[in-house]
Amino acid sequence: MFSSFMTNAWISGTIVAILAAAVGFFVVLRGSAFAAHAIPNGAFAGAAGANLVGVNPLVGLVVFALAAAFGIGVTSRRTRSDVATALALVLMLALGAAFLATSNDYEPAVNALLFGEILGVSSNEILPVALLAALCVMGLLVLYRPLLLSSIAPDLSVAKGVNVALLDVAFLVIVALSSALAVPVVGALLTFSLTIGPPAAARLVSSRPHRALALSVVFSLATLWAAIACSYWTNFPIGFFVGTMSALVYVVVRVVVALTSSVRTHGRVDIAVPNLTL
Repeated sequence: MFSSFMTNAWISGTIVAILAAAVGFFVVLRGSAFAAHAIPNGAFAGAAGANLVGVNPLVGLVVFALAAAFGIGVTSRRTRSDVATALALVLMLALGAAFLATSNDYEPAVNALLFGEILGVSSNEILPVALLAALCVMGLLVLYRPLLLSSIAPDLSVAKGVNVALLDVAFLVIVALSSALAVPVVGALLTFSLTIGPPAAARLVSSRPHRALALSVVFSLATLWAAIACSYWTNFPIGFFVGTMSALVYVVVRVVVALTSSVRTHGRVDIAVPNLTL
């Protein structure tokens, strides 16, 4: 499991887990789970198109993910965001189906892109993945304060002069880039599970942004590292373990938080103050 050929898996998996946790924290905070689900499917269609024309699948992933992000961001200004997201999703899925229908030798790669194939990450893909991840992290650092303000108090952010529409598009671009990086590792269908599960669990534990963000990274790393180990031992797709463990982390944390709150509530001693009337 720690042999030389697994090095790329651990490196790429760690990068993806950290980035998914950071981006997912704001996805959960802003209620953008649907967009986080739709954009990876657009990225999958891009990988299929890239294979068709003979270019690096990572190029297609980035281009189509960005196209989906811009489409959702721009269309959301004129219609409901869920409608815009749904339209982008079905369009990208249709394009992906068309690209796959014109290729006869893409079947093995389809399963890898849908459900993840972390062992297929090559050494020459590590540097582009690391550079794109660093770009996403820098973007989050630059947008951190306005993103946090617009997520918690959107009306106040508008009053303070924040361009919410531009901020939404910028954030969706970051989501698109992180999705493009995650698809080759955990698969298009389950990329959003790593983006949602650990950050949602972290939000249950703490309401403080910095602490919740740090916990999100911890939960995400634990989930993906455990998924890599299980995938290595069982030869199952890593996406299966990522999806299952992400949901399990959320459920366990939710139960623990509920039990802890119940114990604290029942452990309180209420002191009645007598009503003294003269």
